[in-house]
Amino acid sequence: MSRTPTPGARDQVARLLTLVPFLHHRDGVRLEEAAQLLGTTPKQVVQDLRVLFMCGLPGGLPDDLIDVDLDAIVTEAGSPVTEGVIRIENADYLARPLRLSATEASAMIVALRMLRDTESAGATPELVDRVLAKLEAAAGAPRVEITPSPRDAQQVVVAQLTALVDEAVASGRQLRLLYFVPSRDEESERVVDPYGVVTHGVFSYLDAHCHRAGGDRLFRLDRITKAELLPTAPTTPVRPPRDLSDGLFTDDAAPDATIVTLRLDPPARWATDYYPVRDVRARDDGSAEVDLVVVDRRWLTRLLLRLAPHATVVRPAELTETFTARAQETLSLYR
Repeated sequence: MSRTPTPGARDQVARLLTLVPFLHHRDGVRLEEAAQLLGTTPKQVVQDLRVLFMCGLPGGLPDDLIDVDLDAIVTEAGSPVTEGVIRIENADYLARPLRLSATEASAMIVALRMLRDTESAGATPELVDRVLAKLEAAAGAPRVEITPSPRDAQQVVVAQLTALVDEAVASGRQLRLLYFVPSRDEESERVVDPYGVVTHGVFSYLDAHCHRAGGDRLFRLDRITKAELLPTAPTTPVRPPRDLSDGLFTDDAAPDATIVTLRLDPPARWATDYYPVRDVRARDDGSAEVDLVVVDRRWLTRLLLRLAPHATVVRPAELTETFTARAQETLSLYR
């Protein structure tokens, strides 16, 4: 049975396939320069080069394997010589750079176009345009339009919003947002004092003081349907964006939220993997008590209806009455 190579092995192969053609096209590459090119350390480059002694053409004879002059880059004690020059012989068949397949070239074109759309200043757009022109010419279809997937298009929007937030923070200006609230299925307009963009999981959030809510809030960037840079300055003290390493729902992340404890029977335990929760306490019978932060109680009611009859509210008690009334109302529609 074949074994899947570890990420370290894959990274090493990628470095070698980049390094060998690079060395063939340049004379006198120092060990330190090669390490900077590959984004690693001189010690790691030496370890990579030791692998080349076991690589080569079929046959495995000395003339078939790649030869590396390690004496020039390693001391007698085994330490790397950063100023040493790397010399590789008997690897002419790897001298030509790697070629991209049609699929790989298309993927790179899409990624570069996305990068071009999100960069509006500096030397990046000009550089990307040059690379795009070469790729499209090599692919033989410079006029072919490649439509990004919805996920890729969303990433472009998030990148553009991130750049706008960075500009607002750097220039000390407010933002006006049009924000979609799924729990109410509506868009609301907000004026905010931005602190910055933070990331948690696969989503990016704008950390800002919302003047409509009268407090600090997190806004998912993919739910911002429109953002406008205002000429007015923030009215709240400047602070760095919050640290979300401990999760989204800390006490300062949602100051007007309610901590709700639910008891979930085994058929409803899946909810703890799907929704962010603060704490899960397993019970001997397979059920669990779960603490979650609720900002919109209507969202909680819909969640309980979805989990019924395998979920009940432990506290606060007043939510039990609200849910019971809503459940009875919903059941009456089927009578």
